[in-house]
Amino acid sequence: MDDFALRLRARLLPAILTALGVAFLAAGLLTYTTPVEAGPEPSETPVIVTLPPTATPSPTSPPTSGPTDTPAPTFPADRLATRVVVAALGIDLPVIRQPDPEYPACDVAMYHEALGQPGQGIATYLYAHARTGMFLPILEASKIDNGASMLGMIVEVYTSDDQLFLYEITEVRRHQLDLDAAVAATTEQVWLQTSEGPKGTKPKTQVVARYLSTGAADHAAAHPEPKPVACG
Repeated sequence: MDDFALRLRARLLPAILTALGVAFLAAGLLTYTTPVEAGPEPSETPVIVTLPPTATPSPTSPPTSGPTDTPAPTFPADRLATRVVVAALGIDLPVIRQPDPEYPACDVAMYHEALGQPGQGIATYLYAHARTGMFLPILEASKIDNGASMLGMIVEVYTSDDQLFLYEITEVRRHQLDLDAAVAATTEQVWLQTSEGPKGTKPKTQVVARYLSTGAADHAAAHPEPKPVACG
């Protein structure tokens, strides 16, 4: 991003955050992703655990299929995230636009339309319920040592134009109440969000991953068949 774009972003960001904050609340983002178990709303102080600068990706979390080359990210206007994989956590979900604006679907991950897509040079924001077969492993791992075991894991994001983006988890953010850092991102990142309590619970767990590489992906691998269902 050039200096002019950075200055323009800095000038406009407060207004953007204000506008998006209203939109996020209206869309129910802070009530997304309900786990199976019920319970009281958490009241813990937000916690952020960060990967040390010298750390390397976990050898126990290889990508399911590696990219064939590693060019800098580019962004076709019609590109969308289609699949997210965190092999070390057993996560592998199709990614879609949220079908029902009132409440997220089950058995899929969804992208936030107000933020970016892979290769756009900003944050791509993906979310799913903390349920079995979805993002529950993120919630479970976050409860142990504030999710430190997830640092260094590889996140794979496939796209509609048959590309595979690899990211490395660098932060686990627990008990979060806003998306300010994701909206303000000026580098290629992917964020994964899931809930910390039953429907209506505001605090969320967020995982942040930095960009590593991009390459061609098999068409079938990049286009899993989504089968979203209404959550019961």
